[in-house]
Amino acid sequence: MAQPLSAAAALTALRAEGVRIVEVDNWRTHNRNQKGAWGPVNGSVVHHTVTKGTASSVAIVRDGYSSLPGPLCHGMIAKDGTVHLVGWGRTNHAGGGDPAVLAHVIAEDYGDRPPKPTKGNANGVDGNARFYGWECENLGDGKDPWPAAQYDAIVRTQAALCRAHGWTAKSVIGHLEWSSDKVDPLGVSMTALRADVAERLKHPTSWNPGSSTPAPKPPTTPPKETPVATTDDRVRSLHANLLTIGSLTEVDSKGARVNHGAGYYLAHVEKDTTDLQVKVDRLEKKLDQILALLTTP
Repeated sequence: MAQPLSAAAALTALRAEGVRIVEVDNWRTHNRNQKGAWGPVNGSVVHHTVTKGTASSVAIVRDGYSSLPGPLCHGMIAKDGTVHLVGWGRTNHAGGGDPAVLAHVIAEDYGDRPPKPTKGNANGVDGNARFYGWECENLGDGKDPWPAAQYDAIVRTQAALCRAHGWTAKSVIGHLEWSSDKVDPLGVSMTALRADVAERLKHPTSWNPGSSTPAPKPPTTPPKETPVATTDDRVRSLHANLLTIGSLTEVDSKGARVNHGAGYYLAHVEKDTTDLQVKVDRLEKKLDQILALLTTP
């Protein structure tokens, strides 16, 4: 058992391990602590987001849903390997899980994997109080790939926590290993992930394994067709992106952080689009003139 790392200590540990970080809004104080304690912590849980697109994924795990308020994790690990920190403290990520699994994680005494959980969200013990949680950008359909950069970031993130707490890789589990009604992270072998975390812990934080840390193999059966986003999907994605845009801040000339709101940034996008259209129109006109010269007898 251990007390949770402070936000500052976690940030230091992650950066030392070579993790690329984006700090999202007030992540250091964004939590669900009013609903219960966070800690002592016993390990870290890996999830998949069931979303597409980094901006919308960050917005969802930060803000949550009407039925499940955010934050839904401590950090969201994007396809490009960037870790977006969205909360610190108690978060809605693990839910209920098997107390037998918890006992084995605390003792770090299981084999390749913990015992299969027999309890889940409805009848398990509170995992939100006991674990760090990391959502990883993936559709969770068994077809969406896990890029090497993303996988490497998952390994580094888990190793950073284990190193900071003096844990072995057996303190890292998947959501499906915690709760009987979960399947995530689908497409990642937690046994292989723990082996890669264990290998990393044998080396200093500056170690770069290169090609020796493989990404999970792609599905053997390719999808028959590429899913097409529905209008509802596109609207939800647009709404999530607008939430992200509206929360952006900039440093003004006096060093203060300023939030302009979504309209400010969208106005700039609209202006840039207009300017681009003017340039395209000019280019088309010029090409028409050249074509006329070349085709004149």
